[in-house]
Amino acid sequence: MAATLFDPVTVAGLALRNRTVMSPMTRRFSPGGIPTAEVAAYYVRRAEAGVGAIITEGVAIDHPVAVDHADIPIFYGDALPVWRDIAAQVKAAGAAFIPQLWHVGGHRSLTETPPSPDLPSVSPSGIYQPGAPFGEPATERQIADIIAAYARSARAALEIGADGIEIHGAHGYLIDQFLWAPTNARTDRYGGDFQRRLTFATEVVRACRRATTASFPILFRFSQFKQVDYSARLFATPEDLAAFLEPLVDAGVDIFDCSQRRFWDAEFGGSDLNLAGWTRKLGGRPVMTVGSVGLGSDVVASLREGQDISEASALDRLETLLARGDFDLVGIGRALLADPQWVAKVQNGQNDQLVGFSRAALQTLS
Repeated sequence: MAATLFDPVTVAGLALRNRTVMSPMTRRFSPGGIPTAEVAAYYVRRAEAGVGAIITEGVAIDHPVAVDHADIPIFYGDALPVWRDIAAQVKAAGAAFIPQLWHVGGHRSLTETPPSPDLPSVSPSGIYQPGAPFGEPATERQIADIIAAYARSARAALEIGADGIEIHGAHGYLIDQFLWAPTNARTDRYGGDFQRRLTFATEVVRACRRATTASFPILFRFSQFKQVDYSARLFATPEDLAAFLEPLVDAGVDIFDCSQRRFWDAEFGGSDLNLAGWTRKLGGRPVMTVGSVGLGSDVVASLREGQDISEASALDRLETLLARGDFDLVGIGRALLADPQWVAKVQNGQNDQLVGFSRAALQTLS
């Protein structure tokens, strides 16, 4: 039977009431890194409206220069009892709860904000934007410390009752900086050809798997594009993508979160499969598609042009790809940011009542 958006589904042992997932979106609403009651309410509102799983905004792993703003939530220390309560509330509302573990790496070099403003940023080669070096390459000891920090936060997720973790390996942040040749000029085992540049990612995944259990779901987010280069490509061919997926599957990834700017774009010539479709075909693991789901156009381009997205897009194309088995889960980002009731409204056929995404939504994030 063809899959639909609101079918119950079990993926990687994770039983969900439907295939919708709240995609992670950075908010900076946690003063000193500690989530507030308003942060809890933000997630619970969407869980109560029928979302199948909540992936949190990126949370800082237990490393002093993991993030670039003091109000990005942390996932260690005094924040953990708060996250335990949030996880319980989200699960009581019927959704799975999955924190996204995050280290921004060299992206932090673009700011001078806390936390730890006196400490230098860490990156593979002291490069965040190609052609603009900012510091020294990370030492192997620093790399080992960061891998251990991922593992500690993964273990913390298990202990507070989370349903899994997502490792953020996309968009030009630390893991992606190791993957992308323009930001990785290392000559040790973490640099060189693509398989060597993949070493850091696989070691992070293996460490998180060792710190949890064999049945604890690990999601891995990746992308072709970077924040500094929307045209960047890690994989020119399906063969390149397959060579990326196999080591990560071996390391312990259960679900791939395949980030595109527009989910409807074909990834390689000669096929209409998107990035998630190709990943499912080649990787043999469940996948989530994400990229302007529910929006009438590319949100980044629209905001750059000073236009709001006042109308939701038709979901016919999404349902067609889902029905034929291209992907298992659907990540919904800005559409769900603008309208906490998005899932309930779409499920009830109330598309004409959806709230359009706008620049004002970026200010409220309710």
